[in-house]
Amino acid sequence: MTTNDVTQGDGHEAPARPAGRQGLIKPLRTLLDTSGMIAIFLLLFITLAVLIPDFLTGRNMVGLLLSVTLIGSLAATMMLVLALGEVDLSVASTVAFAGVVAATVTTSTGSVFVGVMGGILAGGAVGAFNGLVIAKFGINSLIATLAAMEFVRGLAYITSGGDAVMITVPGFFDLGSASFLGLTLPVWTMLACFVIFGVILNMTAFGRNVLATGGNSEAAALAGVNVRRLKIIVFGLQGVVAGVVGVLLASRMGLGDPNTSMGLELAVISACVLGGVALSGGVATITGVVVGVLIMGCVQNAMGLLNVPTFYQYLVRGGILLLAVMFDRWKQTRRQRA
Repeated sequence: MTTNDVTQGDGHEAPARPAGRQGLIKPLRTLLDTSGMIAIFLLLFITLAVLIPDFLTGRNMVGLLLSVTLIGSLAATMMLVLALGEVDLSVASTVAFAGVVAATVTTSTGSVFVGVMGGILAGGAVGAFNGLVIAKFGINSLIATLAAMEFVRGLAYITSGGDAVMITVPGFFDLGSASFLGLTLPVWTMLACFVIFGVILNMTAFGRNVLATGGNSEAAALAGVNVRRLKIIVFGLQGVVAGVVGVLLASRMGLGDPNTSMGLELAVISACVLGGVALSGGVATITGVVVGVLIMGCVQNAMGLLNVPTFYQYLVRGGILLLAVMFDRWKQTRRQRA
């Protein structure tokens, strides 16, 4: 019997599915999953364009892109974290902490460059610390980053003295308002994150190692992947991007606010899961993440245009998160049966 044959219950040999066809199954399934989400997004977008008069205006489209810059930028690296089979609940606190550090350092030194670097390094330090705790001590990432979410938020309050830090250097405001081809720097930053981390995931050995580790960390380690170092790097990248986002947010607000970005981590995770990133790890596509971010943005934008009360918006966002998790579970069950 050859390797392409299997034995049936009656003792006869039956040909297994050809190897070439087996090799096509996973890419085809991924394409169908991504195409399905794209179709849902297009249907949602067309429906909103038809039903809401101001939705399709150029001004609203630019505003929509600007409104998803926080979620989109963070989702690009959260994709890698989730693909590892981990999760980071501290990103919102890191954004707030980085913004406070950037505002404090900029105001005290008078240097925009020093302030920006301070905020980014603060975010990177938090991310690297999370990765170190998770990789070296084997602590579950949910627990580790939940703890980090609390103490990093506390650091933001301590650094700011419990109140927002006003920025007195005018040049700092240009970071959030500078534009090119009609799009502001935060939008270009988000697009750059999509491109950079999409390339890393799809076209580098690092990205393949991330997916392999998320699929089976023990097998990846046996294949020569340094799983501990990989986790530290991925969480470090998440922290750096959170630092960049925090700096840009502080620039847009004109201050470093320790109370900002509450609940942002759940929106980021929802966008990733909607985009097909498996919570169990090993499955992720940047195209899906972009679609997930746009779906979240369109829903939020539509509720704003329709003047939906804030209390009901919480219900909708909670419902989206629940549906995203249920969708992820359904896909896992389908993959196991295939």
